[in-house]
Amino acid sequence: MTEVFVVAAGANKLTYEMLTLARSLGEPSAVVLGAPGTAASIKDSLAEYGAAKVYAAEHADLDAYLVAPKAEALAALISEKSPAAVLLPSSQEGKEIAGRVAVALDNGLLTDVSALEADGTATQAVFAGATVVKSKVTKGIPLVTVKANSLTPQAAPAAAELVEVPVAVSDAAKLVSITDQVVEPKGDRPDLAEANIVVSGGRGVGSAEQFSVIEEFADLLGAAVGASRAATDSGFYPHKFQVGQTGTTVSPQLYLAAGISGAIQHRAGMQTSKTIVAVNKDDGAPIFDIADFGVVGDLFKVLPQAGDEIRKSRQ
Repeated sequence: MTEVFVVAAGANKLTYEMLTLARSLGEPSAVVLGAPGTAASIKDSLAEYGAAKVYAAEHADLDAYLVAPKAEALAALISEKSPAAVLLPSSQEGKEIAGRVAVALDNGLLTDVSALEADGTATQAVFAGATVVKSKVTKGIPLVTVKANSLTPQAAPAAAELVEVPVAVSDAAKLVSITDQVVEPKGDRPDLAEANIVVSGGRGVGSAEQFSVIEEFADLLGAAVGASRAATDSGFYPHKFQVGQTGTTVSPQLYLAAGISGAIQHRAGMQTSKTIVAVNKDDGAPIFDIADFGVVGDLFKVLPQAGDEIRKSRQ
């Protein structure tokens, strides 16, 4: 069976999605790029989702400099092993690594792929999700970045044989060093990109202080909190919680949009949600065009009333 590389940026849902996708293409092999010990810490999780091998391309310099050393190490491994395809996360770092690898290997590249067939045909949503296209790399192997929440991860335990990969970092890859890293503490709410339920607020919330109504309803449902670009640009909520084409793409079981008009930029980041509920005072808001259930009303009345009914049902 042909080998398919999955670049694992940690033990997370997107990595598991990529491993699941890789199983339909060949035999998945996870590639871990990082400091010594990184691969061993996530090996068991990668095994659970089908990694037959785990290539540990580890070196202190991979985390000491920006993405150039990681791209260099990945390009060397691809040249040595000749996988049938390479999948990377469609994150900022994943896309930059992919771009550098494509240039180094003179290989084609497709980004934000939601599906990939055995013959290398990829599915992509373009023009802010308005159009779905089929694409293929015309030079080299399928080198793609996979969009988060494109499929449901399926466990399929495998051996995950740990393979140490020698890494040599050139001086050219050390031009930009990382002087400091700050890891933001995680709150009690689910991660936005991986949550099963997301409650988002838009410009209609009115202010940062009033965003508490969104947070309270989200906490009642055990949901993540999101926001539209209009809300984040207005300073109502931090930009890291933005849902949309230029923010986080989500595909939860339930997405509740409160005070969000439904601009195409926002819809591109949430329209694959399984069930969409919209609350808006404007009955002509575009969000109602894609909503499964719509409530025309004041979110400051609708959400508290819905919350009361949910609490009653739990008594």
